[in-house]
Parts: sequence; C-alpha cells; structure tokens
Amino acid sequence: MIVRLRNWVGDVTLSLPLLTRLDAAGYDLRLVGKGWARELLAGHGWPVQVLGKTLGERVVQLRALRRQALQDDPAFGRRLNALCLPDSFSSALDFRLAGLRALGHANEGRSPLLGRAVARPPGQHELAVYWQLGSLLLGSAAELPTQIGLRLTALQRAQAAALREQHGLGPRYIVVCPFAGGTWSGQDKTWPAFPDFVASLAARTRAVNGPRVLICPGPGEEALARECFGTAVVLTGVGLGAYAALLADAALMVSNDTGPAHMAAAVGTPLVSVMGPSNPALWRPWGPNVQVLQGGMPGQPEWPTLAAVDSAAQATLALPIG
Repeated sequence: MIVRLRNWVGDVTLSLPLLTRLDAAGYDLRLVGKGWARELLAGHGWPVQVLGKTLGERVVQLRALRRQALQDDPAFGRRLNALCLPDSFSSALDFRLAGLRALGHANEGRSPLLGRAVARPPGQHELAVYWQLGSLLLGSAAELPTQIGLRLTALQRAQAAALREQHGLGPRYIVVCPFAGGTWSGQDKTWPAFPDFVASLAARTRAVNGPRVLICPGPGEEALARECFGTAVVLTGVGLGAYAALLADAALMVSNDTGPAHMAAAVGTPLVSVMGPSNPALWRPWGPNVQVLQGGMPGQPEWPTLAAVDSAAQATLALPIG
C-alpha cells in the first residue's frame, strides 16, 4: 500500500493509528511525505520517501514505487493500492498520473482521479476521519484506540539522554511549546500570555529547585525563542525524533495547538493543551493524559486565563511551584 502522508506534523501523528492498523492487517506500507516524516516515524520501521517538489518529480517517484510494488505483489494492480490522506486536488492527480488506484476523500472535484472517493465525515476528530478510511479499506469497523503509541528508536532515546545530561535537565522537566504554525479560521493559534507564563514558571521553579523549563524551537523560531523565552532552557536544532524522546521523559508539556502537542500526547506525556480558537472536537491532541483549556468571550479567540493554565500545570505536576 502506497500512502501519501499529510504535510503537517500533527496530521501525520494523528494518522499513526490508521497506519499501525493497516500494518497489523498485513499491508506492506510504503510512505511518501515530507523529509521530517522519516525521523518522526523511524520507530515504526516503515520506509518513507521524501515527496518530490514538482508534479513531474512526484509522478516519476510514484511510478517507480508502483513498478517495485508490482514486482513484489502481482495482485497490486488489481485492487485499491494507494491511500491519499491529503484532501488536495494535486495529491489525487499525482496518483492518477502514476497509474495508481487510490482511496481518498471526494474533495475539490477530485473524485474522477481516485480509485475510490468517499465523503469526508463532517464533525469528526481528524484521527477518526483517518480511522474511517482504514475501516473502508479493510471492510470492517473497529473501535477507536485510546492512545496513539508513537514508537521511538534506541538512537532517539540516546540523543535525548545526551541532551538532558548536557544541559542538566535532571529526571523531571517541563517542556513548553509557545509556537504554532498556521491559523484556525484566520485566527492566530498562539496564546498571547505564553511569554508571561514561561517567565513566571521558570522563576518559580528555580526558586524551589523544581523542574526546569525547556523549549525546543523549530526552524525559523530560534530567534523568537531566545528573545521572548530566555528564562527557559532553549535547545535549537533538535530533530523530531530526539524531541519526541525528550517529551516521553518530561513531567509535563504545555503547548499551543501545534505538532509537538500531538507528539507529546502520542508518547503519553501529561499535556496541558492551550487551544484558543481551535475546535478541540476536531483537533485536540489524542490520548488519556491530555487536558484541553479554552476560555474567553464570545466572538473573540477563546483563550484561557494565565491563572487557569498555571493552575492546570501545577495540578498535573502534583507539585507546588509557587
């Protein structure tokens, strides 16, 4: 099964239960996606090819995957043999031009390009949307999983251990992600009170020799991290795999609605998710240790108060830090 992954860390993380389900059902998964997906999914052992930049490059790439699949499985061309997780017209066109029969959602008038086009179910969490595609492909329904179960490699765990030792993080630390890519319905997903929250939290934890506060900015976020969050330990250039391993050993994560929040939930880290304008019914991080906070006034981004986030963090840590 050739699978085109989504383009964002959170989306790929939420598709993991579907991929794991297909793998368990006997599908040989061959994934195509962004370069960072290799590191994010390394613990699962699936091959990931980096998606070509142009239409021509992508079609050549998919045709090569098709030829190899036909050699490995003579029945490959007689069934649905691809899964198109993005809802874009271009992703369906790539599959059609490569001669693949893909299952995907009937968005943007792309139904004629797909081997089977199905309606995207409205009002469902994104993980459930992906899960339904698996049910259609396998011909049977199954209960949604309670957790995602992102697997880590020994190398990723070793990288995280080296970073913890190098920066003296100790056995307990708090990871904060004050950044967020994209918007929700045109509204910024970045909690405005994060600079005050981080400064106050870092000062109070230092005063009682408590857990240190850690921030791992992504590409392009480094300068802002140093400028606005210098009271925390700022680690730049951390790969997604090492980041996930750091999260797995953290006492707590506090985050905007963004990819690292989904990663934290996927490795079982206690998470305070500050979602603001985002709809948690559709996009909340998935897992048993997730607490979603919202608030605000009607017609405005529904941001929780600084006191509410601080209280949730302290309750999750079960440790007075103020």
